[in-house]
Amino acid sequence: MTNTREQDPVIRTRSLTRTFTRHKQTVEAVRGLDLEVGRGELVAFLGPNGAGKSTTLRMLTTLLPPTSGTAEVAGHDVVRDQRAVRRSIGYVGQGNSAGHNQRGRDELVSHARAHGLSRAEARRRAEELTEAFDLGAVVGRPVSTLSGGQRRRLDVALGLVHEPRLLFLDEPSTGLDPQNRANLQEQVQRLHAERGTTIVMTTHYLEEADAIAGRVVVIDHGRVIADDTAARMKAGLGDRVTLDFGSAEEAAAAASRVVRAAPEGEVRREGTAVVLRVAHGRTLAPRLVSDLAAEGAPAQSIEVVGPTLDDVFLHLTGRSLRESQETNQQTTEENAA
Repeated sequence: MTNTREQDPVIRTRSLTRTFTRHKQTVEAVRGLDLEVGRGELVAFLGPNGAGKSTTLRMLTTLLPPTSGTAEVAGHDVVRDQRAVRRSIGYVGQGNSAGHNQRGRDELVSHARAHGLSRAEARRRAEELTEAFDLGAVVGRPVSTLSGGQRRRLDVALGLVHEPRLLFLDEPSTGLDPQNRANLQEQVQRLHAERGTTIVMTTHYLEEADAIAGRVVVIDHGRVIADDTAARMKAGLGDRVTLDFGSAEEAAAAASRVVRAAPEGEVRREGTAVVLRVAHGRTLAPRLVSDLAAEGAPAQSIEVVGPTLDDVFLHLTGRSLRESQETNQQTTEENAA
């Protein structure tokens, strides 16, 4: 099968770089990004806050000029052909897109008209999006009176009003409750599946990237550190098998037996538990428990968990993505205090 990225890339970057100066120091937000996105792909940029995800999207959508390197979007250079790029894409940023004093329905109609829809088509499209994003009860109100979640749903609806063939979503689920987050994911998947829309989104929600993206690009400190399907990334790590014993001494004795039973795996002891990371751990676990019991080292409990994207990030960087998010959130709250 021909790789769609090589055959018909709608995004191509070469050594794309963006630096900022902060406190007289140069900060590399994006470092030499080489990327191709094929027509019809659904790609998620995953990484902690400050990793360079949003900066990358802002360069690809012409909102921020690159410091160096090149990028083409829909066949147009993001520096020389900004107007052509903007005509070819949809973009939902992290900020609010609608005028605070305008009514939600009026904003939807106005955006549709600005994209060339007739008055009747604009009203029809506004009603479609109102229903799709469950905005019927609030779309007649001024935007300033909407909750954060309601505004976010309206922002996404505005980005979809002209049904773009290439759509950029910057942290689209931020501020949404679980139900509306699931609804948004459904809308994104439907747009991709039914219309073949190419979608590039940033997210720090592991579950979101895992659930809807056909391809995950993991970014950390401005660099791409992994680029593959979520399934293949996780498959390379194997399952985590946790065996709990009565004491630390029993766990230490059992650990050497586990190493012999699964020499291809990674084994470590955590207090009274032995943790094994190994391919096909679910298949190995019953035999491992039986062998340990036969050797006089029975486990008191066992847990087998498949790998997650957080495990992938931990394996690549030595730290948890979830912990990075919590640390960033704590720092933000402290700075705001």
